[in-house]
Amino acid sequence: MADEVIYIDVDDGAKRVMNNTKLFVKLLVKFKEDQTLGKIESALSAGNMEEAQTAAHTLKGLTANLSLIELYKQCVELEAQIKAGSVKDGQLALVNDVYKKTLLEIDKVVSEYA
Repeated sequence: MADEVIYIDVDDGAKRVMNNTKLFVKLLVKFKEDQTLGKIESALSAGNMEEAQTAAHTLKGLTANLSLIELYKQCVELEAQIKAGSVKDGQLALVNDVYKKTLLEIDKVVSEYA
């Protein structure tokens, strides 16, 4: 299905850690504790675009390294909008929604592979 949303590419993520699925799952669990999205929100609320852009770049990197596909795509878009100086209405809400769905998918992966 071409329009299927992929939240986590487990095969790709495991390859990134030399096919060590246990390590990949451990990294996913650690990601759930990450506070970077909150830093983006705080920085945007304060009008600090430089700090928001740095945090967005950090979150983009984390999601890329963990093969969190849809969240990565949304982080790319969010970072681009922050760099341009204006976040479109609804973009941060979209990132939050995808973030929450990604966390649910992480729980599924953890229970499957733990």
